[in-house]
Amino acid sequence: MTIAIARDPIYRRRKFQPEIIEQCVRWYLTYRLSYRDLAQMMAEREIVVSHSTILRWVQRYVPEFEKRWARFARQVNSSWRIDETAVSVRGGNHYLYRAVDKHGKTVDSLLCTDRSESAARAFFGKTLKTHQPRRPRKVNVDGNAATHRALRLLREEDPDWRAVVVRSRRYLNNVVEQDHRAIKRRCAPMLALKSFATAAVTLAGIELAHRIRKRQFSFGRCAPRRSCSLKQLWSHALDCKNGTIDRVSAAVANSDRHCTRTQLPAC
Repeated sequence: MTIAIARDPIYRRRKFQPEIIEQCVRWYLTYRLSYRDLAQMMAEREIVVSHSTILRWVQRYVPEFEKRWARFARQVNSSWRIDETAVSVRGGNHYLYRAVDKHGKTVDSLLCTDRSESAARAFFGKTLKTHQPRRPRKVNVDGNAATHRALRLLREEDPDWRAVVVRSRRYLNNVVEQDHRAIKRRCAPMLALKSFATAAVTLAGIELAHRIRKRQFSFGRCAPRRSCSLKQLWSHALDCKNGTIDRVSAAVANSDRHCTRTQLPAC
């Protein structure tokens, strides 16, 4: 009798192996590659996959990968620097709201169609929801009047916001403006994003890869060492489910001797 191969539910009914899908998504988010570049690289490994298929993988799996990585996220500092940067989507300027703490660790990001008051409120709402129940102690913003209006309304509506110190000092935002460069460099080979929906998912994935590069995730006492590869880190984060580590993640940890114990702790 044929026995079905154990497979992650998110990869069911997929023609390609999960390792191929994860590799393509990981490489696209991390390195300055286009979809066609990835398709040609896979062809050299005798794997025939079209660039449009890789695009669909990115759109399908980035939200799921974000959820799995979020379980291991480190806490950020309570002093935030907030700024927005222009991103070209279908020939027009959209704005990526981003926040980092005073040490340069990413707090959150959100793609918006403009720099209006409603866009700023949406970004603050998403950021607070992500980091519940913690709130910022200090917030430094740029000179955009809409952002200041949004903060004033939040302080009127929510008593907890009245204790937050709001500042507008240009030199304090240098850290977030420098951090924009990593996102801008990755977006350069894309030429232009074609739709708002695909741009939002793609930029969220690029932010995830940027946070991984800045070591904003912790796997506990038996985490892989700093010398391990990105592939091993991604395998550890994506294969750890429901309080247990599956055979793939355990095999990677045991073979590379990243942990002195024979059993890995529950996630």
